[in-house]
Amino acid sequence: MAIEIKLPELGENISEGDIVNILVSEGDTVTVDQPLLEIETGKATVEVPAPQAGVIGKIHVSEGDKASVGTVIVTLEAGDSSPAAAEPPAQEEKKPEPAPAPKAAEEAPAPAPAPTPSAKPAKKAAVPSRPAPAPVAVALPSSNLAPASPSTRQFAREVGVDINQIEGTGPGGRVSIEDVKAFSRAAQAGTARPAGGVAAAPLPDFGKWGDVEVEEINTIREVTAQHMAASWNTIPHVTIHEKIDLTALEALRKASKSKAEAAGVKLTLTAFLIKIAASGLKLFPRFNAALDLVNHQMIYRKYYNIGVAVDTDKGLLVPVLRNVDQMNVIQIAKSLGAIADKAKARRISPDDLQGGCFTITNIGGIAGGFFTPIVNYPEVAILGVGRAAMEPVMIDGLFQPRLMLPLSLSFDHRVIDGADGARFIKWLNEAIQQPVLISLEG
Repeated sequence: MAIEIKLPELGENISEGDIVNILVSEGDTVTVDQPLLEIETGKATVEVPAPQAGVIGKIHVSEGDKASVGTVIVTLEAGDSSPAAAEPPAQEEKKPEPAPAPKAAEEAPAPAPAPTPSAKPAKKAAVPSRPAPAPVAVALPSSNLAPASPSTRQFAREVGVDINQIEGTGPGGRVSIEDVKAFSRAAQAGTARPAGGVAAAPLPDFGKWGDVEVEEINTIREVTAQHMAASWNTIPHVTIHEKIDLTALEALRKASKSKAEAAGVKLTLTAFLIKIAASGLKLFPRFNAALDLVNHQMIYRKYYNIGVAVDTDKGLLVPVLRNVDQMNVIQIAKSLGAIADKAKARRISPDDLQGGCFTITNIGGIAGGFFTPIVNYPEVAILGVGRAAMEPVMIDGLFQPRLMLPLSLSFDHRVIDGADGARFIKWLNEAIQQPVLISLEG
């Protein structure tokens, strides 16, 4: 029996990827869960395994191809197809009761004219010769809502598109993320634009004025661009800037450095900020919330997962550290180092990039002071960290050298009022200046 293996769902808001490595050849025998190929999505490299054992009949894609979710990538000849085909009819004749089963397709026409209840299942069993795809295609359109996966619906909300206005191109009229993108592009080109969307003006021919070099956008850059535009168009951003005295926390970090190194951990400022931010989310629950305008709800998360922006050679990734409120700073530093290494080595999984509540982006290792970080939707706030520098600060009538850290807090003004944003960054200031309180109270 030939089985068409399709590219599965790769993660939230991921509709396609680039085939980077085909691991099998036509004619190869494969086992269950054996990797068939590697596909690079916008955020990770994912292996696609064989759903069952068999022989590779045909490979429908090549390395370098871009494949969409649902595309047939491999045809697999099931190892037991030949012997099994001859045996089931004989067994079914001895047992007439299980006639509606898919294996009884050849017997189904005979009892069909008899009782009506048994006739209907018989016809359903006879039509789909490939049992797996058929139920998926037919089961969805049972309401007046457009048939689509939850991730497709969320993507439509992010780009300001009414998904029920989209004519799906998938089985049974199912709407895909590609359909949403096409609808959004068409809307931007015409008069009916998505809410908050701005039509992109066509670029001039730059080659008229001199030589140019054209480079194809890699998948990470493309997905990042789409997500940033969706976040910017969806969220009314407000950013508050504050310089914070880092002197005490830096002294604590240096004092704890040898203990961390003994545990094989590099103790960074970001690890401390993750711990402090998690404590802040508990005290200011709106910063740990999500706004659901579709269902008119505010969702308050009761867990504390912090995303950390990581600069890689192919673009920005934001892996997520989970349940950081349950870790000490050294444990956070260890987890942070491990997941950052995975991101830079392109070994990150889609699951590593999901489930964040709040994001920290630290550009201080390069340069920069205040900036305006864009909220990582559907989160409602992000903390930008600049480069710390020694500055003279007036304390008790005297100038003293202090290590000052520029922080930039961006938030969703639909969820968080300006006063709440000011209170949150004021609390961060106090917590960073008195880090011992976090270990005692947070």
